[in-house]
Amino acid sequence: MIYQPPTGARDLLPIDVAQKHWLDRQLQDVFCGWSYHPIITPTLERLDTLVAGEAVRPETVIQLWDADEGILGLRPELTASIARAAATRMVETYPQRLSYTANIFRRQPAGQTYGQHEFYQTGVELLGAGGVSADAEILLLLADALSSLGLERWHLVLGDADLTRSLLWDFPKPLRAKVRQAIAQLNRVELEQLPMEPALRNRALKLMDLRGEPVAVLEQVSQWSLDATQLAAVRRLRSAVNLIEGHPSVTLDLSLIQTFDYYTGLVFEVVSDSHSGQRILGQGGRYDRLLELYHPQGQMIPGIGFSLNMEDLQQVLLGQLPQRTSASHWLVVPDSAESIATAFRHAQQLRHQEDTAEPIRVEVELEMRSPEQTRIYARHRQIQRIAWIDASGSVTVESVEASS
Repeated sequence: MIYQPPTGARDLLPIDVAQKHWLDRQLQDVFCGWSYHPIITPTLERLDTLVAGEAVRPETVIQLWDADEGILGLRPELTASIARAAATRMVETYPQRLSYTANIFRRQPAGQTYGQHEFYQTGVELLGAGGVSADAEILLLLADALSSLGLERWHLVLGDADLTRSLLWDFPKPLRAKVRQAIAQLNRVELEQLPMEPALRNRALKLMDLRGEPVAVLEQVSQWSLDATQLAAVRRLRSAVNLIEGHPSVTLDLSLIQTFDYYTGLVFEVVSDSHSGQRILGQGGRYDRLLELYHPQGQMIPGIGFSLNMEDLQQVLLGQLPQRTSASHWLVVPDSAESIATAFRHAQQLRHQEDTAEPIRVEVELEMRSPEQTRIYARHRQIQRIAWIDASGSVTVESVEASS
């Protein structure tokens, strides 16, 4: 029998982990510079926490049964968990700036047998700050984070969840969900086949085509018959676009509808224009009604954030990431069984003798190979120096020539 991980799971080998850690260090350094503090929330949440207010759909959650707790779920994203933690446990002055790196779990759609269930994300949440300035901070932080990775070919797709949702109000309620789904999937054929009046079908097709250069799209939607709330949303979008002018390439897409239903304002996606095709590297948006679901007094606390998809970033940045795990600085070699204890003591001294930002990596030779075999091993592993230890405790240091 060949043992394999369950369907949807996979092993991350040392080089995969080294690449993920490199990405995480780069991003967390940027988040720290913007004064965002790391937070860790449970992998398991009560199912009613995850689906509160229909923030997350139950069918996306991998569920477990616990005799004491009832139905639990593996988190399909981090925002709901962080909102729950902030609203129930963090009573400090707002705004709160929080960052995270964590694994998430999502059930594949019905009928899809294969596919990944576990993913890794890193991101931020800005809680307790509303308005255009908070939107701009998140978008500029996103641009700074991607710039720190050396990512060049990417652009930002902006939308507004409330505005798009309100533009669907004119459609009959039985059809509204189908129109919304067709627009989200850019499925023009399905829109044209839905049973609705020609005027409504024309409106749906126009809504799906509200995409392009921000000034032109805003000008186009401003000519629609909009109420005061919709006009305010258009003004917010225009202000956000102006504040981030000159940073990422921006497309305004009022057909943009995110997977999770808790978004209330600005929504966005990060799209990579790699040579292998477009990838969605991240997504985010504003969720001003989410925290009140968890707050003991139902207090409304605005929030906005984004998450970046680590697997997609790895694929796009593959040539810029570490191509092998870090080599040891030292190989300590005992010349006999009697000198093994001395070798371990010397290795420990080497690990602590230098004050460096990076740890000194020292390994001890365990196989009692011949000197020539030991040198071949050191060259193969790109180890810089060998410390030969004899029975008396004497140390002879040898530099290792790099293999050609």
